[in-house]
Amino acid sequence: MDQKNAQTTTTCARCGTTHAGLPLTWTCSVENGRRVYFCDDCARRHLRSIESRLDSAWW
Repeated sequence: MDQKNAQTTTTCARCGTTHAGLPLTWTCSVENGRRVYFCDDCARRHLRSIESRLDSAWW
């Protein structure tokens, strides 16, 4: 299977919302060596914590 054409699904690490592909408006964070994504709603709700660089376990 060609990697360029592989369909991916992105899941919000906070609420579980899914989206086909990689949404441009979602927030990405690296926590404990793994990349996690947060949807628009979760990112807005926890903006101060994200900007303070707190791990999502703290919010």
